[in-house]
Parts: sequence; structure tokens; C-alpha cells
Amino acid sequence: MTKLTKLSGLAALGTALAALPAWAQDAAAQGVASATSDTGTLVPYVYETVVDKGDVAWMTTSAALVLLMTIPGLALFYGGLVRTKNMLSMLTQVLAITSVVAIIWVTYGYSLAFTDGGAWNSFVGGFDKAFLRGVDLSTVAATFSNGIYLPEYTYVAFQMTFACITPALIVGSFAERFKFSSLLVFVVLWVTFVYFPMAHMVWWWGGPDFLAQEQTALLIAQGAGDTAAADTASANLAANGLIFNWGALDFAGGTVVHINAGIAGLVGCLLLGRRVGYGRENFAPHSLTMTMIGAALLWVGWFGFNAGSNLEANSVTALAFINTFVAAAAAGMAWLFAEWILKGHPSLLGLASGVVAGLVAITPASGFAGPMGSIVLGIVASLGCFVFVAYAKNALRLDDSLDVFGIHCLGGIIGAIGTGILVNPALGGTGIPDYLSQPGTLQVGAYDMAFQVTAQVKAVLLTLAWSGIGSFILYTVINVVMGLRVTQDTEREGLDLAEHGEPAYNM
Repeated sequence: MTKLTKLSGLAALGTALAALPAWAQDAAAQGVASATSDTGTLVPYVYETVVDKGDVAWMTTSAALVLLMTIPGLALFYGGLVRTKNMLSMLTQVLAITSVVAIIWVTYGYSLAFTDGGAWNSFVGGFDKAFLRGVDLSTVAATFSNGIYLPEYTYVAFQMTFACITPALIVGSFAERFKFSSLLVFVVLWVTFVYFPMAHMVWWWGGPDFLAQEQTALLIAQGAGDTAAADTASANLAANGLIFNWGALDFAGGTVVHINAGIAGLVGCLLLGRRVGYGRENFAPHSLTMTMIGAALLWVGWFGFNAGSNLEANSVTALAFINTFVAAAAAGMAWLFAEWILKGHPSLLGLASGVVAGLVAITPASGFAGPMGSIVLGIVASLGCFVFVAYAKNALRLDDSLDVFGIHCLGGIIGAIGTGILVNPALGGTGIPDYLSQPGTLQVGAYDMAFQVTAQVKAVLLTLAWSGIGSFILYTVINVVMGLRVTQDTEREGLDLAEHGEPAYNM
């Protein structure tokens, strides 16, 4: 089988039901073969490959929704937050990053993220599918149900949108002062050495049928006393990304997208230094109307981001959808009232920032938590991000221009760790998926909070280290070779005219 899919939906399959899980019922309805014969003797696992038109339609739509998040959503959200003289530069940066990364993705990025990396497989894939070699109309990618697959082109396109939006998030940290040429070089290197390995470490696994096949082979080999065959099956079962093997859960990109981009942004803004006039001049957003439009598009697109990460159209998709809805709503209101009480006014920018903080936090948990847990997570993340953005950032004199660290990294950390708690069925969560105890079906595994939270913390720490150190190295090399920051004259004139030769507005 094609060894492809995301850990995100893996957790979604662990829907905690009193009876047989819904996912297992779905698999049985598709006629997936059992690993046990009529006589009770274990036999090699076989399965059918079913591609459902409804899944394909939903995933195609989800890919388009995630692209909507990036262009125009993120571009307008960021563009409205900068000064008029830098509006066009933000639009250009986001659009250019999307275009560049899309080409890199089909050239070698998809292969590095979602193929076997041999000796380096714990950290990164290989080049077996560089230039989409071997991908055609007949190849498929696993979902999270036994026997259910997607056309591989659909999977490639959906994952491509994640690769595009992640580096685009970074630019908000050092907005209004980064050289465009240097930014393009940084993005190419960053996705290659930071994003693709992170995606592989978190989301690379064998898929439900691969696990059933290898687990059955292991049991047969152990029963026959065939040590060599048992060792081979055990090795195949462990041939996953490093963070996946730790048992960490990430439904749609809390680590891979938000923490990854957020810490890279923090390192960048620290290395570049504060904007000219920071703390003395007016840096107010030039168009909160544009920011509101962008925030609305982000929220709409996020349904594709989170609910699409289930890779199928079923009840878990519905769970991720409603969690995305209520977490963002609760977070927006939490920020609004916190600002109202502590600062005396409920602002549109605060409300929009809270909504985004809630969307960030629920991303890793959207297929694991229940709706009530999602509301709590949204509130906690929003208040945590609010305190940092409203107070800690100013105290530190940190010029994270558009609060990428304060919302995406901090919100992602809260969401990632909270996922390990809210997955608990006793708190309304879906439970931990178990594909191995009965190969070919999904069971709900035992929940151990200490183990799960520890796994989540380890994933967070590795992401911070991998992206933080990797980004520092890349920024430093580029700064030595070609410089990172525009001149003071360019910065004062504005990047629109100085770098792109055109203004955002002609009035």
C-alpha cells in the first residue's frame, strides 16, 4: 500500500463510544477482511481499496478552503495590520510564498514529507517521489479507516496548502523590515530543512491497513516461532516519524504549523531588531476593515484546515467542524471581555485576535476534544495570548510586528498540551485510537494522562528546538551572504514603493 496519511485523523478515529466505535462500524460496512479465519486461525491480512466520491469531493473542497485561508485570508489579515506604505508588500510576500512553496512541494517537498527516509526515516523522508514520480491516476493514499483511500493527487494537493500557509505565517513577525529577496531565499531553505522534516516526524505512519497487515504478520510469526519474520514485522510497525512513535497527537498542525512558524518568527524578529521608530512613532494598523475581512476568511477557511484533516467525510469530520466553530467563538469573546474589563474598551482587533487564537489552539485538538472541552480550550488559549500580547510583549519591548509568536506559537503550545488532556473520554474526548489489538478494526485504547501529556510536551519541545535552532542558522547564513534587513531609508519610505515600485493605493 502507499504509506501515506496524517496523524491528525488518526486520533479522530478514536471516537469514544460505549459500543463498537463508529469507525470500526464503517470499516466493517466496507467489507474489510478480518485477520482471523472462520476457524479462528490467524491468516495474512487482506483488504479492499475503496475510494469514496464523497470523500474526494470533501477533500478537494477542503484544499480550496485552506488556500482561501492563505490568499486572500492571511494576506488581507496581515495587510490591514501594517502601515499604508507596507500594505502591498505584505500581499506580495504572502502570494509569492504560496507560489514558490507550491512548486517546491511537487518538486521534492511532498517526497521529503511523505515517503520512507530509510536510515533517516525518523526525521525525514527520501526522494522516491521527487517530481511526483510514481504518482498517477491509479495511486492512492490511506485515510484513517481500514480499506478507505483517497486519490493520491487529492492528498498531495491538500498537504500542499499546509506547506504554503506555514511559512507565510512567519512574515508577520518581522513585517515592514525584511528584504524581499532574502525572504524568498529564507522560505526555500526553511521549508526544506524545517517544515518538511517536521511534517514527516509528526504525520508519517503506515495507515490502518498497513498496521493491520504488519501486526497480523507479527502475530503469525510469533506463533510459528519465526524470529526473523517477527523482527521484520516489528521494524515495519515502528517505521514512522519520530514524534508519531512518541504517541503525540496533532490533529491538524498545532506543532507542524503554528508552533513551527511562531518560533521561527520570534527568532527572526529578534535577529532583525525593532522597526525604526518603534515605541516613538505611530504603528497603528492602517485598515482594520481589511483585517476583519481577512479574519473572516481565515475562520471560514479553517474548517477545511481542521475538518479536512480527517481525510474523510463522516462523523469525526463533523466533530472537528463544530469544535473549530465553538472554540473560535469562545476565544473571541474571552479576548473581547478581557480587554473590555482591563483596558476599558472592546475592540474589533481584540475580538479578531481572540478568534484567531482560538482557531490556533483547537487545531491540534479538533478531532480529539469534545465541543465543551473545545470551548474551555479556546477560552484558556485566548486569555493566555491576550496577557502576552497586551502586557508581556510591551514589557519585553518585543517587536513581533503582528503577534505571530504571541498568538500562533503560544496558542499552539496551549492547544498541543491541552490536546493530551481533552482527548480523555472522561472529559468528553474521543479517546486514544488502537489499531493493533484487533487488526482490521479500530478500538479505543486505554487513556493514561501522564503518558499522553508527557508525549505532547516532548513534541512541543522538539518543535521549538528544531524550528528555533534551524531558523537561527538559516537567518544567520542569509544575513552574512545577502543581508536580512532593508536600509533605514527604505524602511522609512515603505517597502511598497522602495521594493516593489508600486503603492497599495492610488488616491
